[in-house]
Amino acid sequence: MRETTYDVVVIGAGPVGENIADRLVHGGLTAAIVERELVGGECSYWACMPTKALLRSAGALRAARNVAGAREAVTGNLDAAAVLARRDSFASNWKDDGQVAWLESAGIKLYRGQGRIVSERVVEVAGTTLTARHAVVVATGSGALVPDIEGLREAEPWTSREAAAASAVPRRLAVIGGGVVASEMATAYSSLGAEVTMLARDGVLHQAEPFAGERVTQALRESGVDVRVGAEAVSVTRDESGTVHLTLADGDTVEADELLVAIGRTPNTQDIGLDAIGLKPGSWLTVDDALRVEGAGDWLYAAGDVNRRVLLTHQGKYQARALGDAIVARAQGEKTETGPWGRHAVTADERAVPQVVFTDPEVASVGLTAAAAEQAGLRTRVIDFDLGAVAGSVLHAEGYQGQARMVVDEDRRVIVGFTLVGPDVAELIHAATIAVVGEVPMERLWHAVPAFPTVNEVWLRLLEAYGR
Repeated sequence: MRETTYDVVVIGAGPVGENIADRLVHGGLTAAIVERELVGGECSYWACMPTKALLRSAGALRAARNVAGAREAVTGNLDAAAVLARRDSFASNWKDDGQVAWLESAGIKLYRGQGRIVSERVVEVAGTTLTARHAVVVATGSGALVPDIEGLREAEPWTSREAAAASAVPRRLAVIGGGVVASEMATAYSSLGAEVTMLARDGVLHQAEPFAGERVTQALRESGVDVRVGAEAVSVTRDESGTVHLTLADGDTVEADELLVAIGRTPNTQDIGLDAIGLKPGSWLTVDDALRVEGAGDWLYAAGDVNRRVLLTHQGKYQARALGDAIVARAQGEKTETGPWGRHAVTADERAVPQVVFTDPEVASVGLTAAAAEQAGLRTRVIDFDLGAVAGSVLHAEGYQGQARMVVDEDRRVIVGFTLVGPDVAELIHAATIAVVGEVPMERLWHAVPAFPTVNEVWLRLLEAYGR
């Protein structure tokens, strides 16, 4: 067996692992990265990029149809084959040549295969032993959770991967789940011509502000999706013709050509050698504020989905940048800054997580919901405003409908939560993220004048409703 030594060994070459390794190399350390599938990870091939490509074409068509003049220029319906081909291009046709070339140019050594920790600072992969002088980082991400429903696994359902990479649009698609993946894929496949039935036991986007889920549910139904709130599948079969049969808890049945299960995630830690260091295989890796894995000494770190802090690509990359720089600082004997909002801290994981759900309408949020702020013991004031009443919204699309909510911590007079629902609100959320992260006082926000006539004028309307 070959033996090689690096300053740091990273297991997992998705966006998180790549960013960690990049920060390490920029800091003067050597780094090896281990990947069992495609360099670029889930986001590049089975999540963020291909799924948003599936959604974008229909969104562009809707936008054109909602503006007079453009509406008259639009003929025909969405071309499903062209949408899938565009999706393929954004997934690089499931080839990682470009990502591998980037690793090489960045000076990061790639090892392909299943990486397993065999002892402190030692990882084995495909006949090679990699020893880390300073740290091993687990950045293996998460996979789709398939629940223990009778017959479900035997029916070979789609997970988020199959939905993102499907080569054809099924005539009928059933979806188990009501979260982000379920809502986005119901939106995408209904726009591509599928008859979609959505079994949302806990409601649609139930972790968001209630009005967000209500508006998305209404829009899905208006687009033809059969949204069944409270429905729960208790058994599944797939017959010889390929038809999937679902039996629900209330005795009703649903038939579909494909079934998507989108109810949550599970950590990719089943086969990375956790048992060799006294940890449980298949478990989430609990970390401290420095992203060190608890119970494993000071040499093992975990970043991204696998530590279960926030299961979002951009937040994992945020962790990666902070962690990579922190490992460099420790290796060079420098003090790390891990206090709130410090250079090596990941404070935003707890206070300012932005997220966009690319449904129709879009949902964009950052920070706490009103309910979460109340549960946290904050004395808050909640300000709502009709997003469709802003001049920029009227110009943006005819019949624009939406809502904005601002959650203010009254004791500090700063925004702790912000949610927007409406067409194309994704590009509006970063201003709110800056306000939350910067803890900008309400008095100072009056001096941040929104340009007229843009949808951003909602900031002025919210401040007016709040009062000076």
